[in-house]
Amino acid sequence: MTSTNLHEDRTFCTKYVQLAFILSSLSIFLGGLFLIVAARVAKYAYKFISKCILSTKGEHKQRAQWLPKMRQISIRWKGAFLESVEMMLSAQTCVGRVLVILVFLLSIGSLIIYFINCAFPVEHYFTDHTLSIDMSFNAFFLFYFGLRFMAANNKLRFWLELNSIVDFFTIPPICVAYYLKRNWLGLRFLRALRLLELPKILQFLKITRTSNSIKLSKLLAAVLSTWLTAAGFIHLVENSGDPWVHHQNSQSLSYFDCLYLTMVTMSTVGFGDVVTKTSLGRIFMIFFIIAGLVLFANFIPEIVDIVGGNQQYRDSYEVVRGRKYIVVCGDITLESVTAFLRNFLAQDTRDICTEIVFLGETLPSLELETVFKCYSAYTTFFHGSALNYKDLKRVAMGSADACLILADTCSSDPYVEDTSNIMRALSVKNHYPKTRVIIQIIQSHKKVYLANIPSWDWSRGDSIICLSELKLGFIAQSCLVPGLSTLLRSLFIRQKSTKVKRKGLQHRNVFDANDYKVMTHWLSNDFVDMTFPDVCRFCFVKLDLVLLAIEFRSGVHENRAHFYCKACHSDIDNPELIKKCHCRSKSRTRSFSECCEDKKVQDYEMIRQLHKLKIPQETLYLPDREPVKSMSLGVLPISGITPRTAALVIEEDRNALLDSTGMFHWCEAVPLEQAILKHQGQTTSPLHDHIVVCVFGDANSTLIGLRNFVMPLRASNFTYQELKDIVFVGSLEYMKREWKFIQNFPKLLLFPGSALSCADLRAVNIRYCTMCTILSSNLRASTNPTLVDTESILATLNIRSMEFKCSSTAGEAVGRVRTLENESEPSYKRIPVITELNATSNVQFIDHNISSTSHIPGQELDLTTTFSSGAIFSDSFLDSLLSTTYRNHHILALLQTLVTGGTNPELEEQLAEKNMLSGSFNSMAYVAPRARCKLALVPLSKRLLTDSRDSFGDIYCKALDLFGILCFGLYRLTEESNPHRNRYAIARPPNDFKMLPTDMLFCVVPFGTTATSDLSVCEDLSPRRHQNHMVSSRKQNDVIL
Repeated sequence: MTSTNLHEDRTFCTKYVQLAFILSSLSIFLGGLFLIVAARVAKYAYKFISKCILSTKGEHKQRAQWLPKMRQISIRWKGAFLESVEMMLSAQTCVGRVLVILVFLLSIGSLIIYFINCAFPVEHYFTDHTLSIDMSFNAFFLFYFGLRFMAANNKLRFWLELNSIVDFFTIPPICVAYYLKRNWLGLRFLRALRLLELPKILQFLKITRTSNSIKLSKLLAAVLSTWLTAAGFIHLVENSGDPWVHHQNSQSLSYFDCLYLTMVTMSTVGFGDVVTKTSLGRIFMIFFIIAGLVLFANFIPEIVDIVGGNQQYRDSYEVVRGRKYIVVCGDITLESVTAFLRNFLAQDTRDICTEIVFLGETLPSLELETVFKCYSAYTTFFHGSALNYKDLKRVAMGSADACLILADTCSSDPYVEDTSNIMRALSVKNHYPKTRVIIQIIQSHKKVYLANIPSWDWSRGDSIICLSELKLGFIAQSCLVPGLSTLLRSLFIRQKSTKVKRKGLQHRNVFDANDYKVMTHWLSNDFVDMTFPDVCRFCFVKLDLVLLAIEFRSGVHENRAHFYCKACHSDIDNPELIKKCHCRSKSRTRSFSECCEDKKVQDYEMIRQLHKLKIPQETLYLPDREPVKSMSLGVLPISGITPRTAALVIEEDRNALLDSTGMFHWCEAVPLEQAILKHQGQTTSPLHDHIVVCVFGDANSTLIGLRNFVMPLRASNFTYQELKDIVFVGSLEYMKREWKFIQNFPKLLLFPGSALSCADLRAVNIRYCTMCTILSSNLRASTNPTLVDTESILATLNIRSMEFKCSSTAGEAVGRVRTLENESEPSYKRIPVITELNATSNVQFIDHNISSTSHIPGQELDLTTTFSSGAIFSDSFLDSLLSTTYRNHHILALLQTLVTGGTNPELEEQLAEKNMLSGSFNSMAYVAPRARCKLALVPLSKRLLTDSRDSFGDIYCKALDLFGILCFGLYRLTEESNPHRNRYAIARPPNDFKMLPTDMLFCVVPFGTTATSDLSVCEDLSPRRHQNHMVSSRKQNDVIL
């Protein structure tokens, strides 16, 4: 036999052997597929024939008896058997987990044997025992395949699964190779696809638990299995050659060379040192380049991000001695972080010495990473959760100066948002009880859950910022005191100086930074026995301080009010020179115990006199009571109460009912039908001097919480005659849901309608209202920030277009502010409107003075004319309050008392338990709680402005001396063209600030004082007749705020 014939015989044998290996797999796969399809067709045919036979009359009864029984027996047998097999294969049992892990390990072992055999030719006689080992592995794979086949409900789907196809093209060739004593690599590289089961195995073993680790394992398994499988196919076709050219174009490539070729191809490098020569290999590379490029371009960067991100954000914070830092967690998004940093850094007038550590539950986006890089000098981000003790330990929560928890104000589910933040606060307090926590929540009735935390301590500075309560409280108080929200923001929120130039407008005190700040100081013992008005006047004249409120707490703080001494500082004119003197360290003018004894005597005399009116002692609101758990209790000083004053109040307000705490006006529950107004011609009823509230909401909207709006307007420090009617205009379906929470407050009315309809607005006599308020719904109809306030903006423009001519009678009903200005020129009056905006930038659609030529930065849009006049309220103020509370938590307590109408623990517990107020029929028992001061906007009368050269300091002293009124701001007419007589707020004017006759005063007035044009005051409540107004005596531990 010649050599040519011998080569042809070997080639024929090779082709024959390869065909045997391939046909063994194809025959089983196609044969099984044919049988499954045939069985399914036969099953359907049997069912069809059975229905036809059962439909005949003769055999219907006979077949109907035994056929259901046979089906029931078959179902029971199959069900029990399949259940046992499924339990065996399930990873829920120990046997199932062992079986799954064993299959994976044996697949890796079979793949390793394939790598070993790749060192030999594709087809060779075996001289080692690897084939026997591989045969034992595949016998176990065959057993596992049979179990999976029996447990499968859909046989056809199981037959076409990836794992089944891998078994078809790997198990039969091994059996043929063992029988023929010849080894052929063939498609054994498909075992690499078993690596796709790696993520599931790792989860079974509880190695991967986090989402990032699971995702990383899936990405690595996909890349690795694709890489090994593609290299195996290249190795097969290049070493075997194309079959249609009798394998003459084959080349010898090792498996490593094929791995190198596929990696170079996926990475789009393509050196060209290793290339494919066969047609099959080149056709495969065409498709692999496309798939590999997509795989490499998407998976590899994501893997790098996960690995690099975890390493970057999974470190621990290193505490540096002497450096303060805070931990910020909760809603860590681009919008919340940007707003927080802008407010926090803007309020820090000194060098930034507080580092901010952000603890986010998700990895930051690219935009958020850019923000952190821009502020990298004092910000650090860590990936973790405040609910995990390990993550709290990583950020050194125990050494942090405070933990600030942000809330998503735009959340579609406020309940879930609040409960999540409460759980974060609970986790921090449980592990680190001494760490100060400042938390934002949306709904007010969730506050009681935080107060129930055992380690929650108000004295340490733990604070709750309830967004809905404060927001609606500010808007409600602005209905009675226009411009209040702007004034309080200017007073309490410090911002960086921003020079703003606007044509024809010079608001120096509004747009430029002021040289004042709100502080909390301790008063010295020399203020003991002084009345609160006397202390206010002394601090203003002598110390250049405006005393707003006192809080009864104990502690030590160094300041000039604390160091003031009559003997050493009486002749000093410059307040900055008042410092600690030597005589105070040697002797005290009066001991603390003596002060307390005198205070007890005075309180006892007051109680004894009030007992004559049958007022229980336990209901008195005395300043020396034990500290309570509410930071807002006892912040504002109360008015002094005498028996004659109490009798007068009871006589004037005999028919008024109060709630059980005495803090709010109360009435029996009013049925919804009685509160609904109906159209009666042009108007519904002769409503005058009322408040119109426009609400946008439907049956599916999240509740705004109108009770937070009503309560400040129904505070008991107003007499019943001072209460204004409140008319709610909105969807009746929405108002029904809110009504059950406000049905116990008097003088509330509902009108089904819309603020977008002029007819509905005229029906509620909007022409004669004191204020119209537009509240936005919590339902976010659009993700575009510009469109979330669409209804509020359109309603505002609609109301502003409704202008009426001023007349002698109509002008008196427009509002108290307009009647006090003594307008001489004829003009058109505009309905006063307060609009709530979710997005601050949307003020551009309401304030038409903003144009492309206005040099106002984007973040300072809240300093426009509309904002400065108090016609717009934005949530940005509440965002700033978080940073303000961190620096001085007394400010939050003061604001809560100013805008909510007063609160106490009993009230909060009652609202948390019953979600409504309970009434009391004995109004005499609540004289003392009613004697709270209230905010007012007072015009300058002739008794105050006696000289055109009077300054703010002169007016301050006159108002305090004559009426006991505490002034802290001005409401001045704008200097530009002002047809609608717009005003702007000036907080804490300088003492030499020149006053104008048209100015109005923001002030705190005593209970019983009516802020009319002539400042009429209830005769018996005159502060000079009762020197114990506000506080009758001072204690050593009183705080000045």
